[in-house]
Amino acid sequence: MKKIVVLTGAGMSVESGLKTFRDADGLWEEYPVAQVATHEGWEADPTLVTNFYNMLRKKCWGVQPNEGHRLVAQLEEKYDVTVVTQNVDNLHEMAGSTKVIHLHGELMKVCSSRDVDDPRYIRQLTADDCEIAPGTLAGDGSLLRPYIVFFGEAVPNITLAAAECQEADIFIIIGTSLNVYPAAGLIQYTRPNIPIYLIDPKPVPTGSRQVTQIQKGATEGMRELIQQL
Repeated sequence: MKKIVVLTGAGMSVESGLKTFRDADGLWEEYPVAQVATHEGWEADPTLVTNFYNMLRKKCWGVQPNEGHRLVAQLEEKYDVTVVTQNVDNLHEMAGSTKVIHLHGELMKVCSSRDVDDPRYIRQLTADDCEIAPGTLAGDGSLLRPYIVFFGEAVPNITLAAAECQEADIFIIIGTSLNVYPAAGLIQYTRPNIPIYLIDPKPVPTGSRQVTQIQKGATEGMRELIQQL
C-alpha cells in the first residue's frame, strides 16, 4: 500500500469557518502574538492567555470538518495516510483521519506549565468542558496552560513528522504558505522524484522541488487531486 503524507496549514480549516492567523482579517490582527502565543506573554498574563484559548475552543466546537477534511480522511481507504498538521484544531480527527501528528500543539488539551509534555498532566477537554478557569492548577501544582507550542518554543513532533515524510510515496500540501519553520522544511525530507502536490488558492514558492500546484481551496483542490491520483 502506498504511503501518503499530507501536510496541512490554516487554509485547510478556513472553509469550516475558522480564521487563519496570518491573513489580513486573521486572529493576530485582533490579538498581538506576543501577548497570547509566546512564553513571555504567558508569564506576563496567564489569565489573558487562558481566556484567549477558552474563546478559541468555544469557536472550534462550533464548527464542523469541511469536505476537504473528509476527502483527506477518505484517502485511508486506498493508502497508508499520515496527516501532519500545523493546525491546533481537531477537525482532521473529527473527519475520520486516524494518524494525525500535530506540530503546533492541540487546542483541545491543557497541560502543566512546568513540564508541557509530561503525559501525566495532559488533559483532554470536551465540548461540555472546554473552559479552564484562570488559576486552575495541573496535578504537579503548576498552572494549567494550553497544550500549544508557543512561538519560540521547540516543536517536539517535528522529528516524528520528518521521519514520516522520508517514507512518503506521495506528498500533499494543503492550505499552507510554507512560511513557518520548521514545518515548511518538511518538503526537503521527502525522497527525490516522488509526486508532490500543493493545494492553495494562491501560488506558493516551493524552491527547487518539482511541485504540481492546484490553485484552489481545500475542498475543490482535493476533489481535483483525487481525480489525478
